[in-house]
Amino acid sequence: MKTKTHFFSICFLLPLFILQACGQTAKKGTSKVTTMENKISKPGNPYYSNTDTTKLIVSNAEWKKVLPEDVYDVMRNADTERPFTGKYWNTDEKGTYYCASCGNKLFRSGAKFASSCGWPSFFEQDNKKSVVYKNDNSLGMERIEALCGRCNGHLGHLFDDGPEPTGKRYCMNSIALDFIPDTK
Repeated sequence: MKTKTHFFSICFLLPLFILQACGQTAKKGTSKVTTMENKISKPGNPYYSNTDTTKLIVSNAEWKKVLPEDVYDVMRNADTERPFTGKYWNTDEKGTYYCASCGNKLFRSGAKFASSCGWPSFFEQDNKKSVVYKNDNSLGMERIEALCGRCNGHLGHLFDDGPEPTGKRYCMNSIALDFIPDTK
């Protein structure tokens, strides 16, 4: 009797499985490849790219030709913009921050936090190569300078007083950053 019940169950369930399997069609040839292009155009700057990660070795004389004077002063001479004056210090829009000199991807807005220091602050960089560091003993202080990992442009400084999970505060100059908002 059990054998008959199992047989009828299989005869009844097998067509359901087959119909279910037939209803699942594989999508063939419909994969779409999207190529990300520069979203910020800087026609006078041949080194600017939001996609190229090749390390740049460009002289300061060449940077002086392609960067606006205020950007050059911060990024090549390690100048600092006045606090609470930069365009991103108090921004909470979702998107991605890039190097203003070369277009290298630096930070995501999800890592940005309100530090009340007057400069945009982040607790982590986009990837381990996007920002590099060097000791900075200028102005009689011991600090860690944060530089673009692609062009070595001065971005700001790194401090150990940020929020969890990293405890770091990347204190950046707004003028050293470009921003592309997320599309909806």
